[in-house]
Amino acid sequence: MNTSLKPTQQLNDMGQRLWLDNLTRGMLQDGTLAHYIRDFSVTGLTSNPTIFDKAIKDSDLYDKAIASAASGSDEDIFFDVALDDLRAAAQLFKPIHDRTAGIDGWVSLEVSPGLAADSAGTVRQAMSLHRRADRPNLYIKVPGTPEGVVAIEELIFSGVHVNVTLLFSAAQYAAAAGAYERGIARRVAAGLDPHVSSVASLFVSRWDKAVADKLPSDLRNRLGIAVAKLTYKSYRDRLADPSWQRLQDAGARPQRLLWASTGSKDPNAPDVLYVEALAAPDTINTMPDETLRAFADHGKVTAMLPADGGDAGDELARFAAAGIDVDALAARLQREGADSFVKSWTDLMQQVASKRQVVRAKNAA
Repeated sequence: MNTSLKPTQQLNDMGQRLWLDNLTRGMLQDGTLAHYIRDFSVTGLTSNPTIFDKAIKDSDLYDKAIASAASGSDEDIFFDVALDDLRAAAQLFKPIHDRTAGIDGWVSLEVSPGLAADSAGTVRQAMSLHRRADRPNLYIKVPGTPEGVVAIEELIFSGVHVNVTLLFSAAQYAAAAGAYERGIARRVAAGLDPHVSSVASLFVSRWDKAVADKLPSDLRNRLGIAVAKLTYKSYRDRLADPSWQRLQDAGARPQRLLWASTGSKDPNAPDVLYVEALAAPDTINTMPDETLRAFADHGKVTAMLPADGGDAGDELARFAAAGIDVDALAARLQREGADSFVKSWTDLMQQVASKRQVVRAKNAA
């Protein structure tokens, strides 16, 4: 490994892709995103309702677009605004997308979190957003809830590229991966192109935040990494499975594993804890700006995650002995994550409505 390179480039060279977990119109216009692509080896990005809520609240760059929408619901207006940003971002990443034959260079837009328990509604909205976006390198984010898993299979079969979000365990990952493979298998059986892209996003740091006050100091900030290691084993095992190999031989591409929620939430933990711990080929790490900049500045690329999960089993046994029911906590974290996104979505819709009123009042004055 060439240690003279930035740590971000080192990760890229060993096969892990770095994505940005953020998007604002400001960073599109002032060159920040282009800078991250050029100087920090960023090859994609993710967005969510919380990110857009903050972007619209903290900037007047969206006012004109919101005010010019004469009709339509607040949700319709938001998606129009968000798609404008995502199309612009997709264009920045298009050279990467083209150069890698569609493997890299993706951006992501989430369906309404209120649809997390509505399979049919998720499919309808995801397909509509896919058509409206009209970009070959845009993922539609769908939660990996039980109802979301049903929608994922249908969307993949329909040719919609999907970023599965809100996954918290190896079992939840396996359910999402199974839905992806079933969708691809149906396309192969129907004589359709099996090249439909997907990533599966495992949330990491929320584990450690959830148990921070329930553990001895020697176990702090270790649960999320242990769960990630076990999920990585499931991912590698799935790629080696003959049933997947047959689909790959037919032209399908793997659904890559993505590490999400990788900014350190504990102020006493290293700011690059999860980035350094989760270095692994054929994966993606999406991170907020501050974590990206910190890793580029002082991160280190050392050991890669072991394909067999390493000490994950022993680590999780220690948490079980400390009274942590990992399976129950995974289910709780997924529910809480879905509820949190619904709250952010409600706040976002209120923000859009408020902006409409304020801007129209100014224009009428």
